[in-house]
Amino acid sequence: MTDCIQFGSMEINYSVLRSDRKTLGITVTPDLEVMVNAPEGASNEKIKEKVKKRASWILKQHDFFLSFHPRLLPKKYISGESHLYLGRQYLLKVIVGSKEEVRYKGRYIEVTAKSKERAKPLLEAWYRERSKLKFAEIAEPVINRFARHGVEPSSIQIQEMKLRWGSCTPKGKIILNPELIKAPKPCIEYVITHELCHLIHHDHSQKFFDLQSKEMPDWEKWKKKLEILLA
Repeated sequence: MTDCIQFGSMEINYSVLRSDRKTLGITVTPDLEVMVNAPEGASNEKIKEKVKKRASWILKQHDFFLSFHPRLLPKKYISGESHLYLGRQYLLKVIVGSKEEVRYKGRYIEVTAKSKERAKPLLEAWYRERSKLKFAEIAEPVINRFARHGVEPSSIQIQEMKLRWGSCTPKGKIILNPELIKAPKPCIEYVITHELCHLIHHDHSQKFFDLQSKEMPDWEKWKKKLEILLA
């Protein structure tokens, strides 16, 4: 069953899952879905009342997860276009030539391609390769710092994700979105720190945020930077 409430100017849609349980709980998923786990006998009115009471928290969670959602506008991959790399803006220069390569120097990212249409796949491949190299480099000291908590990721992998900047699997694998390579180094450190905290606390409890603040006291600054820069 699905339903919704109005909270100020915001409409909150939610799904209800009934089961043999005694209490009513609300969860906001990383995909921005609001799930209500309710006892079999809970009335729709009682569920709606509970959602209204938790509306402010739901929107706060929604905003938190939204910071991990890439929202970059489509690029045309033409000369003169601005592209980000590690938080800096570079002008794209597309050169038609026989040797295909990507390099950055000064304020330019130069893409040499056999045709202009090849600029996009070449640049995307370059971003992925730079992601593998830089993410491992940036993650190493953060992982070493977390060793004192007795945790270590099983691996760090790169994977394109439409809805998230990073994730952590139950088996301890950390997955990072290659789009993060466009953000400043501290933003990448923030996402890595966030996912490493999940190796210790699997939910977003107060203990999770306490640990995140301990490991990266200025994480909120870089979270906001990530939201603004890649919005």
